[in-house]
Amino acid sequence: MAIVERNSELGRQVVEDAKRYVLHSWSVQNAINPIPVAGAEGRYFWDYDGKRYLDFASQLVNVSIGHQHPRIVAAIKEQAEKLCTIGPPMATEPRSTLARLLAEVTPGDLAMTFFTNGGAEANENAIKLARWCTGRHKIIARYRSYHGATNGAISATGDPRRWPIEPGMPGVVRMFDPYTYRCPAGHPDPCPVCTGAPHLEEILQYEGAQNIAAVIMETVTGTNGVIVPPDGYLQSIREVCDRHGILLIFDEVMAGFGRTGKWFACDHWDVVPDILTVAKGINSGYVPLGAMVVREPIAEWVRDKYFAGGLTYSGHPLACATGVASIEAFREEGIVEHSAEMGRVFEEALRGLMEKHPSIGEVRGLGCFWGVELVKSRETREPLVPFNGSGEAAAPVTRLAKAALERGLYLMTHWNVIMICPPLTITREELDEGIAILDEALSIADEYVES
Repeated sequence: MAIVERNSELGRQVVEDAKRYVLHSWSVQNAINPIPVAGAEGRYFWDYDGKRYLDFASQLVNVSIGHQHPRIVAAIKEQAEKLCTIGPPMATEPRSTLARLLAEVTPGDLAMTFFTNGGAEANENAIKLARWCTGRHKIIARYRSYHGATNGAISATGDPRRWPIEPGMPGVVRMFDPYTYRCPAGHPDPCPVCTGAPHLEEILQYEGAQNIAAVIMETVTGTNGVIVPPDGYLQSIREVCDRHGILLIFDEVMAGFGRTGKWFACDHWDVVPDILTVAKGINSGYVPLGAMVVREPIAEWVRDKYFAGGLTYSGHPLACATGVASIEAFREEGIVEHSAEMGRVFEEALRGLMEKHPSIGEVRGLGCFWGVELVKSRETREPLVPFNGSGEAAAPVTRLAKAALERGLYLMTHWNVIMICPPLTITREELDEGIAILDEALSIADEYVES
């Protein structure tokens, strides 16, 4: 009993210190009440009272291999005993090996890697390189997007999280998204927005194709709704970019490394970007790590140039060691293939929930990357929570997430969409456990459905 009481007291102290001394991201500081996490393993984490939570969000859709994978933990220990840190000008085995492995697993002729500390920095450098390489200054990004919180990345971001920093980085132009459920063009057949090329060509007409350095987009949109592009969309964007000498940047920070059931989401459509940005699943966040990977023509172009970019911790030995161990584990344990298999189970299970719960307007996704869109009415498709809704307006989904958490299921939600993104190593039994709890929690959303 004394141990239990000491653990509970420690948990309370952890929360008190977090609320008093830590500035929390994307939060009203006075409203936070974080879970004091004492440990984690596999697909679960637990608090100081011993309550376990099934992680249906992979934290921030990054713990793709699961918590405390022994191979990744061992890689950190082994590398720490050899070399904890060294400057980027040096060559280290983990960095060199990871760069080679990335050239092997990424699609097409993606061949050279610049390492960063995360996805935002990868996108910052992708934008900078695209401008430098093309001699152009404008960047086209989409409205329903998130590319990171640093100045350039948040400027390219489309969702309202960019508002507080505006005007931000100049030169960003926006285009609509292939969001077939809520198409801004009304989704006629053929649809100029959801087929890609007609909408992009119109924007180029207004902005001047000769001024556009790059188009940047999440291959499968992440936080803004898990929006899967229609077949043909990415191919048409690629064709337009090629026609006008515009570089194509795919942000696969969230969708990459098996999340969609392929090594990279663009593999579903056989489209190769000029620049690929990754993070999160590259090593499941065990040590901060991101990367910008470029195609062979850009690699050749930059080889005799002075690269005006750098980070003190670029290619950090501990981080790269975990990246190497993660890719090896993915290959040997068939994690990408398992994600694809679980994707078929998720689709059946979530569509089953849709038949049962009138609050579900649409289910969409791939692999272990799913969005459940909640509505007040299937006929009108009115969102259960309005765009950028917060406070009382967000109460239906806030209540649902709280109910799930009380039952031991940790969910990520964004406005009216529940994101179902567990570690790719999830078992069938764990999947069924999570779906059963979600089934119970969805009864709360059903209360708000208009009869």
